[in-house]
Formats: sequence, structure tokens, C-alpha cells
Amino acid sequence: MSDRYARQTILAEVGPEGQARLAAATVLVVGAGGLGCAVLPYLAAAGVGRLIIVDHDEVEESNLHRQPLYRMSDLGKPKAHAARAALAALNPSTDIEAVCERLTSLNAARLVAAAVVVIDAADSFAVTYLLSDTCQRAGKPLVSASVLGLSGYVGAFCGDAPSYRAVFPELPRNAGSCAESGVLGSAVGVMGTLQAHLTLALLLEWQPSVAGRLLSVDFRTLHLGGFSFLGAVEPREQPIPFIAPAEVDGSDIVIDLRSTSEAPVSPFPAALRVGVEALEKAQLQLPSEPRIVLCCRSGLRAWRAAQALRSQGHANLALLALGE
Repeated sequence: MSDRYARQTILAEVGPEGQARLAAATVLVVGAGGLGCAVLPYLAAAGVGRLIIVDHDEVEESNLHRQPLYRMSDLGKPKAHAARAALAALNPSTDIEAVCERLTSLNAARLVAAAVVVIDAADSFAVTYLLSDTCQRAGKPLVSASVLGLSGYVGAFCGDAPSYRAVFPELPRNAGSCAESGVLGSAVGVMGTLQAHLTLALLLEWQPSVAGRLLSVDFRTLHLGGFSFLGAVEPREQPIPFIAPAEVDGSDIVIDLRSTSEAPVSPFPAALRVGVEALEKAQLQLPSEPRIVLCCRSGLRAWRAAQALRSQGHANLALLALGE
């Protein structure tokens, strides 16, 4: 065996058999931003045989303080391609596939099916719930993390553990973003590295398993928290799905919850432009059929609106996160 892995194969928890498991594994990493830039090098360096990187963004200078996988020479390049080049230089033995697409309901099942473990490094509520639903159906473990400001969490969901929805059945009413609230690069790096560690633990089949565990970190106070969620119960109510723009058809009632100042033009010309508060106050009368598709940037307002409409008797609903 190559000297490359000598320091980890000497561990009883790894050994030659564990190293062979890593080499045979395929890991799907959704997001090549701050979390992904910490996850990916450690998985490649550890000898994971195949990595599938999904990211639709390009490298920007504002990324570099927390995404050290990239260089100034990568500005303007697709992140998935730039990450593949950097990782190939780190470990040529790892097979790396770059997928320069958004993760949507149209490609999620195919991508998840190819992996042994799925990593949610997108830091997007819409992606997290979509991945959780997909991994739950496929029986694949999902390692998800999120960082905002000076706090974050990481957990191992699905597979042999309850889903993300079982632990967090409701989206928050409001949530900030890195652009709005700020984030410290080292905090993102720590949480991404923990994602890599949990992934290796799952691939190496350590016992007791890390599945069903969540760890939280407050980087300001250095307080560590966490809990087991193995007893969490899956929601009884059918989840309202996140769909892709291409799944919207002419029979749908589309409601774009963004203001015209936020998004002067909707991608759906016939969309109703209504704020979420109006739907929560039942100020708009809508037919019970056909399907109502609720759109916003992140999916949070769409989820709030869907909860309001569901309480008013509407059952045929779908969510659409349009992104930036």
C-alpha cells in the first residue's frame, strides 16, 4: 500500500480493510462553497475513490476568505471544475466528477443513487430538505451542516437514522444568509471538516455509529452541544415538495412571493405577485384546484405561504426556491 495513507491505515479503526472500503466508495458532495472546500480535500486526501461535486456557481473574489480550495486564477471559473482541478493535484488516484448544475428534484434521485454517502454542503434550506427526502427514499445516509455568523451544526441523517424532516419538521420563519449576516471562514472550515469526519466514520462503519447524532458549535463562546435524534419520529403529514422550474406547467397557479423591487420580472409571466403576509391573512381567494406553486428566493417564504394555504384547506401545493 502507498505511503500516502500510512498514517491512517495504522489506526485500528481504519486498517487495510477500511482503506479498501474508502477506495471503493462514491461520495456525492452538493455544494463546493465554504463547507465543500473543507469537506472535499479531506475526503480526497483520505483516499475516497470517487467524488461527485455538484455546484452551479462560479468562483468570486468574495468567496476566497472561506473557500481556500480556490486561487485568484480561478475567478470566474465554475466551482465544480476548479475544485476538480485542485483535488486532482492533491490526489490523482481519486476519480472526480464535476456537475455544474443546480441540485433539483429532476436530478437529485439520479445523483443520490450513485453515492454511498451524500453530503449536504450547499447551506440552502431547499437543498437540505430535497436531499433529505431523496436520501430517505433511497436509504442513503446524509451528512448535513450549516454555518451562519459564529455558530453552526452538523449531523448524520437518513440511512439508518431519522431524516432531517424528523428532527426539523418546520422551516424557520426567517433566516439570514452569509451575505446578510456574515460568516467567519474558520468557522465554516471547522464544520466542513466535521462533515468529512462523519462521512469517513460512516464509510468505515465505526461502531457505535455516528448516524442519528447532531453536534452544534458556538465559535464565539467555544460551547459545544449536541444530541442523539435516533428516537425522532418521521412526520405523518405528506411533505410539501420542492420542485424544479421545469416542473411547473400551464395548469398550475404560480404565486411569486418576491416583491417587484426584489425581482422586477418573474420567470413565470402569468404568476401572481403576492406577499406572504397577504396569504397568511387569507386576503387572496384561490380555487382548491389546480396545484398552487409558491416561489421565493430561498424557499422560506414559500414554505410559510404553503403552511397558511394548507390551514385554509389547500392540499395540492409545491415549493420553488429560485435562488439568486
